[in-house]
Amino acid sequence: MKILHDYSLAELKTELEGLNLKMPRYRAEQIYKWLSDYKTFDEMTNLPLDLREMLKESYVDEPVKIEKELISKDGTRKYLLSLGDGNVVEGVLMNYKYGNTICISTQVGCRMGCAFCATGIDGLARNLTAGEMLGEVLAVNRHIGGTATDRKITNIVLMGCGEPLDNFDNVVKFIRLISAKEGFNLSQRSISLSTCGLADKIRELADEDLGITLTISLHASTDEQRKKIMNVAKAYSLKELFFAIKYYFEKTRRRIVFEYIELDLNTNPDDAVRLKELCKGISYHFNLIPINVTPNSPIENPALTPPSKEKQAAFWECLKEQGISATTRRTLGSDIAGACGQLRRSKINEEKK
Repeated sequence: MKILHDYSLAELKTELEGLNLKMPRYRAEQIYKWLSDYKTFDEMTNLPLDLREMLKESYVDEPVKIEKELISKDGTRKYLLSLGDGNVVEGVLMNYKYGNTICISTQVGCRMGCAFCATGIDGLARNLTAGEMLGEVLAVNRHIGGTATDRKITNIVLMGCGEPLDNFDNVVKFIRLISAKEGFNLSQRSISLSTCGLADKIRELADEDLGITLTISLHASTDEQRKKIMNVAKAYSLKELFFAIKYYFEKTRRRIVFEYIELDLNTNPDDAVRLKELCKGISYHFNLIPINVTPNSPIENPALTPPSKEKQAAFWECLKEQGISATTRRTLGSDIAGACGQLRRSKINEEKK
C-alpha cells in the first residue's frame, strides 16, 4: 500500500495519470487538498464513490494515527503515534505565546546512542518516510481543530525520535512537502532541525537551499567530554563539526542554535572560554538544558551527573562574561514523560511483559 502523503502535488498528478482512469486533471488538486486536511477517503465527499473505493485498495490515507494522548498540567501534549506497520513514535505539542510548536520524530528508534536519550536504547528499527513525518503534523493539527488553511500548528521542530540527518532524503522531502504552497504551506523559517552533529550531512543540508533553523546538540566543549556522552563524537571531532557548521552559516546566513545539557563535566569556567572560541565567525545562541536522566537506562553513566545549583549559576556568569548569548530552556511536560523517547519506551516495556 502506497502512502499518498509521500507525494508532492506534481507527483500525485503523475501517479493518477499512470492509473489511466481518464479522470479530470483537477481531481489531483481535490485529493491533495483533502490529504492536507488529513481527511480519509470516505470524507473526500466531492470525489466519485468508485474513485474513493479504488483509492482504498491501493493507497493509505492515514499513515499516522494517534494512539495515546497525555496532557500535562502545563498544557503540553504528548502523543504516542502508531504507524501502518505497528511501530510507534512520539510527538510533543507545546504551547508558546507565539503559537503551537510540534516536535516530531524522523525515525523509529535511533542508532546514535546518546547517553542522555531514551530513544536509542533499542537501536534503529527503520526510517520514517516523508509522508509519515507529514502525517505526524497533520494528524495532530486535525486533532486540535486545524486544517491546512486554518493551521493550529505554527512551528515544527525535528527533535523527536531519531536523528534527522541519518534519514536525510526523507527529511528534506518532508520539509519541502510541509512548506508547499498548495499543501500545508508552513514557512520554512518556522521549522527547526536538530542534529547530534553528522558533519558531512550538515554540509549537504547547506547545499539544499532551505530556510530552516539548524540546531546542534553540542553538550561539550572538548572531544574528550563529548565522547563520554555522545557516540557521534567518535566519528566527527569538534573541529570537523564546526568546519561544517561554519560552511552552513556562510551558505545560509542563518543563526545556529546550540543545545547544551548542563552536566558537572561541562559547566566549568574553561568550558565557557572554549565555547566562545569554537563559535568564532558565526551568529549563534545557546539553549541551556537541565539534565533529564533517562529512566530504565541499561547503563549508569557517571558523565551524566548534574551540576550543583551553585555551579550552574557560576557557569551562567562565565557565559555572560564571554559575551555568549544563552537562555535556559523552559522544562515542559515533565509530568507526562515529556523527554524524548520516554513514552515510546514505556510502550515497548509494556509489550515485553
